[in-house]
Amino acid sequence: MKHFVIASALLVAFTAQADRHMSQIDNIDFSHVSICDSFWSPRLDDLANKTIPHCIDQIENKTLRMSNFINAAKGHGEHSGLCYDDSDVYKAMEGMAYSLINNPDSIIERKLETWINMIADAQWDDGYLNTYYTIVAPTPRWTDMIMHEMYCGGHLFEAAVAYYSATGKQSFLNVAKRFADHMMQTFGPDKRHWVPGHEEVELALVRLADATGDKKYLDFAHWLLEERGHGYGSHGNGAPWGTEYCQDDKPVREITDITGHAVRAMYLFCGMADVAAKKADRTYLDALQLVWEDVTERNMYVTGGIGSSVHNEGFTEDYDLPNREAYCETCASVGLIMWASRMNRLFGDAGYIDVLERTMYNAALAGVQLGGEKFFYVNPLESDGSHHRQEWYGTACCPSNISRFLPSMGNYIYGIDKDNIYVNLFIGNKTEIDVDSVPVHMSISGGYPFAGDVKITVKPEGSLPRNIKLRIPGWCDEYALKINGENRKFTKQNGYVTIPVDKMGADIELSMAMPVNIMAADPKVKENLCKRAVMRGPLVYCMEECDNPCYDAATINHDSEFCVEDGEGLLRNFKILKTNEGNITFIPYFAWDNRKPGKMKVWVDLGK
Repeated sequence: MKHFVIASALLVAFTAQADRHMSQIDNIDFSHVSICDSFWSPRLDDLANKTIPHCIDQIENKTLRMSNFINAAKGHGEHSGLCYDDSDVYKAMEGMAYSLINNPDSIIERKLETWINMIADAQWDDGYLNTYYTIVAPTPRWTDMIMHEMYCGGHLFEAAVAYYSATGKQSFLNVAKRFADHMMQTFGPDKRHWVPGHEEVELALVRLADATGDKKYLDFAHWLLEERGHGYGSHGNGAPWGTEYCQDDKPVREITDITGHAVRAMYLFCGMADVAAKKADRTYLDALQLVWEDVTERNMYVTGGIGSSVHNEGFTEDYDLPNREAYCETCASVGLIMWASRMNRLFGDAGYIDVLERTMYNAALAGVQLGGEKFFYVNPLESDGSHHRQEWYGTACCPSNISRFLPSMGNYIYGIDKDNIYVNLFIGNKTEIDVDSVPVHMSISGGYPFAGDVKITVKPEGSLPRNIKLRIPGWCDEYALKINGENRKFTKQNGYVTIPVDKMGADIELSMAMPVNIMAADPKVKENLCKRAVMRGPLVYCMEECDNPCYDAATINHDSEFCVEDGEGLLRNFKILKTNEGNITFIPYFAWDNRKPGKMKVWVDLGK
């Protein structure tokens, strides 16, 4: 049994700090990736058949979010909910559009068209769009930077781009452009200063620039980033923690340490990465690498969750990682996945994908119930039995974020640059990639994340002018490779092995040993002194009271032995772990709180 020590939360093979070149890796868009995977396909089916209809019902009938757009169009009536509730509609629409790409559905498409018409009717003549300010705002628009006007706008832009990508229709994109143009007529060089209190619009503007081919939206995103840290922010009473809460305490290129609200920070770093990639701004790259190290080595949980404090929904001080009080907002996990993917594309290091994978399979996936109709906002690593998923929240950012993340996760499997095709994740799929006008058919199969045997097939229709860069996960110490049936060895660099492929293609077999590993936290994490956590492959495991009559007295040792068994009932398609003595059962963390209510913990006391 191997015994690992992890710096606050994570063990990764990460070398990008020593290699500061900028890569030009593009993800293969999920619209070209057909997922056929024993683990993920049932979740995507639940998303299409349960999660998205559930979100539609909540938005239309339970929370009256769409009534806000109807009343805004009329110019009178009540506003239901909070100042940022428009964003939940937009995120759900983004998920609906993404789902259409791989799951065409005329009912969902008509629903989107209906909602788009309602939203367009609510837009002001000058392009402004926000139902709260239209109906009930106590102050004039664009006077309080904490009030989420640009945040809501950013999610509108992302939804509009998604709808355009799914259908080719410009109607929603036209709404987005009008609102973005209004922002640029109000703010910018030689106009008003502005610092969005909740970042998101920056990355969305880059996406809008890509979709429209209009560079002015990229330039505006850059301008907004450059506004931070110069005293231009006036965040009203919404930020009692000061400018650090909104990442407005210093210019973005001077950021070294993580501060403030976790979701805001993740979206900021995504925007910085996007702008840096487009404008080749090396000062942004230096800042992003420094803050990445601070987040992942000193402020991240073993599950990949981030943001430890309920008080600011974010970060406090290094190594402050309580378990029962952990916040770990689902939205922050989605944001970290988005940022990690961008960092991998910038630097070509698989260590970023290690973080992405860890967060995806644990902290993010725990955010949605098996079945897809209940959600966690907060993802603690220990529960006294009172913490449960809910059908919706007053602030419903997490359900709608899950609804857009899951159907687009095919984005993270493959990448391509001028020399290589990257295989980053081992999700079962089929895809066809156009490489310099050569169609390349690829597929991945296997039983990941519960089995370590993966098969990748590469079949080009001509000479393939690329190598395959195959990621070897940071958790994997022992692996074997076969190429076309022959045992081969390759040197691993930056977490990848480089496999040449000729015009005949290749069958690549990767066999990764998946022992149960017992993890110790860095001693600076005082919460976990004399405790251990259990992992197998990319999955973090936990104890639930319903499986363990000895729950309160349970202990493990650094040399405890485990057997791997098939789960039962709701867990029948998963692998569970049992100590060889049989007295302790561990289940995947993402699956907790799906059966009987009761206590749960990830970190277990160390035996005497």
